[in-house]
Amino acid sequence: MKNFLCSMALLAGLAWGTAGAQAPASAQAASAATPAAAPAVGGIQGQNIFQVKPDASEEPGYAQQNNGERAKVQPGNNAPMWRQVGEGVTGYSSLPKSQAPEAGNLIQPFVQYPGSRVTNAGEAWRQVRNQWIIPYGGALLLIVAGAIALFYWRKGMMKLHGAETGRKIERFTPFERSAHWANAIAFVALAISGLVMAFGKFFLLPILGGTLFGWLAYVLKNVHNFAGPLFAVSLVIVFFTFLKDNLPRREDITWLAKGGGMLSGQEVPSHRFNAGEKVVFWGGVLGLGFIVVASGLVLDMLIPGLLYERGTMQIAHMVHAVATVVMMVMFMGHIYMGTIGMQGAYKAMRTGYVDETWAKEHHELWYDDIRAGKIPPQRSAAATGEAPAVKPVQA
Repeated sequence: MKNFLCSMALLAGLAWGTAGAQAPASAQAASAATPAAAPAVGGIQGQNIFQVKPDASEEPGYAQQNNGERAKVQPGNNAPMWRQVGEGVTGYSSLPKSQAPEAGNLIQPFVQYPGSRVTNAGEAWRQVRNQWIIPYGGALLLIVAGAIALFYWRKGMMKLHGAETGRKIERFTPFERSAHWANAIAFVALAISGLVMAFGKFFLLPILGGTLFGWLAYVLKNVHNFAGPLFAVSLVIVFFTFLKDNLPRREDITWLAKGGGMLSGQEVPSHRFNAGEKVVFWGGVLGLGFIVVASGLVLDMLIPGLLYERGTMQIAHMVHAVATVVMMVMFMGHIYMGTIGMQGAYKAMRTGYVDETWAKEHHELWYDDIRAGKIPPQRSAAATGEAPAVKPVQA
């Protein structure tokens, strides 16, 4: 009985194996009779790197292939498209050209700004800003500030040699002082906000932290934008207000040759404004002032009819930054002489009047013209017909 059961189990196993071997054959026959369904195609298809033709770069005109041609020999290789993007090729954009002239350009063309390598314009601008304007501009400001501090430490304030007489001469009218102070306040606001925006991340960000510094920079950016037009208007008023007395004279050459007598301690005769003040007027107010205002208006996009592309803004920023640093350096000396550098200079701009001794020592030729009656000692009183508030000098 036991042998019979073993025999039946062996026969059943053989029968099952035979049926299993015949099933794949029938399935293969059925699949051969029915054509295989085509795989669904959608987007870029994956590609096994081992199946890519090793000699794809040997295809004729490989380097000049467009994106469609490259996909046939190297699926998924979009190098031609990105090469065109890097070269500044304009793509399609539904935005109007007048409002977004570069909407179809992802990367700017290659240029070389002064101080940069040949690279795309955005990277070239970054190199000029970070490798030249920021380090060398900051160094120049620190050097000039240190030189002024050293000069004050060694020389101190320029004091009057003679005693004050009590007789006053009107040096600045109320209108002149108003124009000057409006321009000065706007300049200080622009200088402080500009310095924080340019150098703040180096000396304020580590102290204030990201959040507080971010709010400070945001506020100062808006202060900068609002103070800019005020500075521009006041600059024009200051220029025409003081133009007449800043015209060059022969005596200015002598003043410049002797350095204004700052090192010798002996004043060089000058008219209402000496040659140093005239250099600030023509070089700072007119020359640099025009460049700073014009480039600032471009950055604020306030010049009508100008096409505001990225390249235009980058060039305007570099010009604005360089001219501003030079202007601040020049005005630092002017501010020094008008405050702690010379006795009575700040009081003259605050009240409008100087003592007769001050006029004689610092602007002798101007004082001589007043004594001779060529210039009225009280110009605002003469213009309004009112009596002067202080006792004028007797001519």
